[in-house]
Amino acid sequence: MAKKQIVSDADFGQIFIVTRRTVRNVTMRMKEDGLHVTTPPFRSVKALLDVIRPFRERLLKLKADVSPKPFDWDYRLEAECFRLWLEPSRLKHFTVRSAEEGVKICCPEDTDFSDKRVQTLVRNAIARALKKRAEEYLPPLVACWAERYGLSYRTVKITKARSRWGSCSSERHISLSYYLMLLPAHLMDYVVLHELAHTREMNHGPRFWELLDRMTEGRALALRKELRAYRPVF
Repeated sequence: MAKKQIVSDADFGQIFIVTRRTVRNVTMRMKEDGLHVTTPPFRSVKALLDVIRPFRERLLKLKADVSPKPFDWDYRLEAECFRLWLEPSRLKHFTVRSAEEGVKICCPEDTDFSDKRVQTLVRNAIARALKKRAEEYLPPLVACWAERYGLSYRTVKITKARSRWGSCSSERHISLSYYLMLLPAHLMDYVVLHELAHTREMNHGPRFWELLDRMTEGRALALRKELRAYRPVF
């Protein structure tokens, strides 16, 4: 069983420590909420901080990359299947509106983007827009690929998951993160095909990769590597 611990830190805000008996080495991953560390047992917090120390400078650079950028009038999301921008409005509240070119967040003309509450309101509005678009776009995409390769599933659920792009249960229920809408279209297809492959092979063994390779014209591993360069943030 994993043991979890949270330590306050001046550089990262918080360090989330997970101790697992099955791991042999310390691994570190920078996320929006802080530094996530997985470690073998029998290592004190002080000893673990000593291990982290030589990597702090590099991790701080990664922190800048994963930290969400503040919203202002120039903010835009430009993806193949999702476009969004902010626009001043005479209304006194924030609204989400669809347009021919994409989705616009209408903000009151006097919006103060330095206000943390405003940043939260805008972020929530963008999340609603992403979820709505994903609910319209992704289920038909799954149906299209499933029909092409003769695969069956039960349901498609849209989630706000950040830690994984998608999943498939043993009952063939597929879950997809609405952050998929920010990926290039070919990587979105890859994630959908990956989960559909699990409806036949519920593991990552050789037969799974052989199936996924056939569905991606032999590019399964290359697409997996390319996907790892993307983080689900806005």
